[in-house]
Amino acid sequence: MIGSSRQPLAIGLASALWLAAGFAPAWAQETDHASHHPEAKPAPAATPSSPEPVDPHAGHQPTPTDTMSDDHGAMDHGSMKHGAADTAGSDHSTMDHSTMDHSTMDHSTMDHSTMDHSTMDHSAMDHSTMDHSEMDHSGMDHASMGHQPGASQDLPATAEPHEPIPVITPADRAAAFQDLDEHVMHGTSINSYWALDRLEAWDADEDGTGIAWEAKAWVGSDLNRLWLRSEGERAGGSTESADVEVLYGRAIAPWWDAVAGVRHDFGFGGGPSRTYAALGVIGLAPYKFEVEATAYLGESGQVGLGAEAEYEMLFTNRLIGQWLVEGEAWSKDDPAVGIGSGLSKVEAGFRLRYEFHRQFAPYVGVVWERAYGGTADQRRAQSGDIDDTRIVAGVRIWF
Repeated sequence: MIGSSRQPLAIGLASALWLAAGFAPAWAQETDHASHHPEAKPAPAATPSSPEPVDPHAGHQPTPTDTMSDDHGAMDHGSMKHGAADTAGSDHSTMDHSTMDHSTMDHSTMDHSTMDHSTMDHSAMDHSTMDHSEMDHSGMDHASMGHQPGASQDLPATAEPHEPIPVITPADRAAAFQDLDEHVMHGTSINSYWALDRLEAWDADEDGTGIAWEAKAWVGSDLNRLWLRSEGERAGGSTESADVEVLYGRAIAPWWDAVAGVRHDFGFGGGPSRTYAALGVIGLAPYKFEVEATAYLGESGQVGLGAEAEYEMLFTNRLIGQWLVEGEAWSKDDPAVGIGSGLSKVEAGFRLRYEFHRQFAPYVGVVWERAYGGTADQRRAQSGDIDDTRIVAGVRIWF
């Protein structure tokens, strides 16, 4: 009887121990994850048609109580249903996500907008295996996460600006470059410019040394100026020709002045002097050609035209080459001063100067001159030479 009465008692104790061993791990697991839900939200009232609530830990396998910890790297989150769990109150900043396998998680149902990502270290995560295509990022506030483009690194040089630069319109240009009044564009101060453009000498064979000069100057404001011009030649100790012009100049366009005044040719060697009314233009043509063109009206209806063009080539800032071409034409013969009708003469030359100072530059060059028409006939009758080529050396000064 005693043996028979102890048998049921042994069976009961064995059953109790077996039940205790089975429920203890599950109770420990539930207790260990209690930190994931510090503030449990009340579940909605159940209705007859509502499905049974999903247990967020239904996929966890029971493990011994002494191996449970907060190390999520050892957990298999792929089988967990995080979408049904309330993680709003969880502190993920202290979790080690670097060892978690996020590729099997279903992030589409998670509400990331309530998570504080600013303190998480995402650099250790391997995002290459995550499938972000199924995630709904529309509800996330990336501005507070520090993910703004350019916040952590500069954009590449070929990237478009965040705010595209607007296209410049004609109205913008008009506002930036307004029309200036006359008193703004042109000053009233008096300035001056004096230049001995050419003072040169050459070997004139039997006539000894030849000397020629060309000078110009102006005094006045930007709009109104008084112009002075003079040129002449000497050979064999006597002056062969010399003239001076006094002109009033008025600015008529950018870089251009209209001039009007008087020219006087001095008589030398027993020849008469001549005076002409002068009207012309002085300016800078396109491609930086300096141009002077003047018409002359003299006694007895004599009409003449003189033109000159210069162009400078900069080999360096100080070594400069100057090309020159000039000519004269007259309407009538004037044998007393050696002028014939038609094209009178043409002169061309090249001078290479070195500017030791901007205002002082010695030069060397070559000059070719030829007479035409009635002027050539008169020269043949006097000396027989109608053209001349000479090597010159001189100096250019201005102040």
